[in-house]
Amino acid sequence: MTQVVIVEDEPLAAQKLSRQLKNIDPDIEILATLDSVAKAVDFLSSRTVDLIFLDIHLGDDLSFSIFEKLQVKVPVIFTTAYDQYAIKAFKVNSIDYLLKPVNKTDLKQALEKFYEQRPGQQAPINYQSLINSLQSGSSESYQSRFLVYKGDKVKSIEVETVAYFFAEGKHVYLVDKGGQQYLLDYTLDKLKECLDPQYFFRINRQFIIHIQAIEEMTAYTKGRIKIDLNPAAKKEAIVSIERASTFKTWLNK
Repeated sequence: MTQVVIVEDEPLAAQKLSRQLKNIDPDIEILATLDSVAKAVDFLSSRTVDLIFLDIHLGDDLSFSIFEKLQVKVPVIFTTAYDQYAIKAFKVNSIDYLLKPVNKTDLKQALEKFYEQRPGQQAPINYQSLINSLQSGSSESYQSRFLVYKGDKVKSIEVETVAYFFAEGKHVYLVDKGGQQYLLDYTLDKLKECLDPQYFFRINRQFIIHIQAIEEMTAYTKGRIKIDLNPAAKKEAIVSIERASTFKTWLNK
């Protein structure tokens, strides 16, 4: 029985990964699905696991901060939608990674690699070296501009001019600080991976907002927070229950 922990703050992505793992190997036991650095540190400090699946960008911090707070001695397979610099570092440090959306073939190959590297047979992973590599090149990890569409027009938008992103149906839109709205060929999951978490936060399944786009905040039901955005959004922007705590931490950094 292989005991696995999934650290992923997108519920749908976590559920999909869990299903894929069980389909590939029914003997895998998912001990926990954790959605933040804080929860991962708390769980891993008191439990022993065989393998960790770790999303790069979590709501409360980059997942690499786990290694600064805790000595992790078990294999880690990272998941990422967009982070070419990180992928380069993973290869140097012999760490597996999976690009989102995770497909079954890549996941199976990653598991096979894990099974081949039984305890005592694998080289120790230098997580501190990985952290140093990422920090030294962190400026290269985030996207600086986006190709957008408006009718038959194509335009490049600098990230500094973005107020927020929102999803509507199957489409994702970028809204700039002037209130102009553009169609974007991204998912919110992918956007979250290529935006600097110091300035952008995904408040729910429909919105990723820039901190400077917050006009006003109001306490809402069940501990949620209602946000008035500037420029104004067509839909209500409400921080979900699951993200409310990490959102407050983000605001207080």
